[in-house]
Amino acid sequence: MAEQPAPERKPLVHEEIVTLRVRRAPKYGVFLAAGAVLGILAALILTFAIDGADLSPYTNVVYSQLQVFGFTALICVVIGATLGAIVALIFERVVGRKVRDVAVDHERYRH
Repeated sequence: MAEQPAPERKPLVHEEIVTLRVRRAPKYGVFLAAGAVLGILAALILTFAIDGADLSPYTNVVYSQLQVFGFTALICVVIGATLGAIVALIFERVVGRKVRDVAVDHERYRH
């Protein structure tokens, strides 16, 4: 088995140590998804709490439990995702204040 030659290193042009400020931030997608999942669970609970066997006075139709779940899920998912976004914003305000300085070695190589 033949040895492979070592890869060529490009010449170092510039090197400096820079101080950067780092702060933690929440991942908004996770909070939105968690709120949406909690909204679906709330819709599921409300579906069994609402008796759908009665005739609706507005539409004169009897809705099945699946239809009631669909209607309540539309509302609860939006509310849950909104509440998740609000919680993420609050976390960003609380955790975002904690800023720390980090030394970073910045190297620039010739192309």
